[in-house]
Amino acid sequence: MMQGRLVFRNEDLDGSRCKREFIEAAAEDIQWLGLDWDVGPASQSVRTPIYRIYLEKLKAMDLVYPCYCSRKDILEAVSAPHEVGDEPIYPGTCRNGVTAEKKSGREPCWRFRVPEGEEISFEDHYYGKTKFVPGVDFGDFVIWRQDDIPSYQLAIVVDDFLMGVTEVVRGEDLLRSTARQLLISRALGWKSPQYLHCPLVKDEEGNRLAKRHKSLSLRDLRHQGVRPKELLEKFEKESSQWDLTAARIGNE
Repeated sequence: MMQGRLVFRNEDLDGSRCKREFIEAAAEDIQWLGLDWDVGPASQSVRTPIYRIYLEKLKAMDLVYPCYCSRKDILEAVSAPHEVGDEPIYPGTCRNGVTAEKKSGREPCWRFRVPEGEEISFEDHYYGKTKFVPGVDFGDFVIWRQDDIPSYQLAIVVDDFLMGVTEVVRGEDLLRSTARQLLISRALGWKSPQYLHCPLVKDEEGNRLAKRHKSLSLRDLRHQGVRPKELLEKFEKESSQWDLTAARIGNE
């Protein structure tokens, strides 16, 4: 029998978009579906001092550097296209230092200095051997924002390690983020979790579900009278093709 703990983590770093009522609604929807958790809810918004400790460690190892470029600066400097939902490859403007003029009147973000050209690979329990090349598939990425907020990439790595997360199941849109997170874990000397990136839920036309598809949210399905058992049976049927034998939540 599989043993382990399920963590409910509230990734609410962006305070303008993450409101208390959304957290409460998510917890209610999860419980309605028949799921429960052993740890949490744990909110990232109150853990900034912890993340800052690891930012300073990375600074001490010279693995991060201050960047004064705005998003507009980067978009004007790059010519290569990037995938929807992913950031453009940073052209390295501030990688080797910046001028006083560039610093004037602007707070920096902090970017992780990727090992360009080195293949970063991992075994995904759905997609199998997956690899990305820093400098080609992604560039130096933000780990601390200009508004003094830790980035998702840093926060998720720190939380996974400190919370003892050993298995992660999430959407395929985060495959590239996993490669970035592996670099952070390696830099800090940590063992990374195992991953399963599952296909995204899509509508009848094959488009990724978004907020505009309100009628397909758990909350709205509940109001329509859909029962949890129906949803779970549908998920079980569609996910039967996945190789889940090695993807476990918690320790066996």
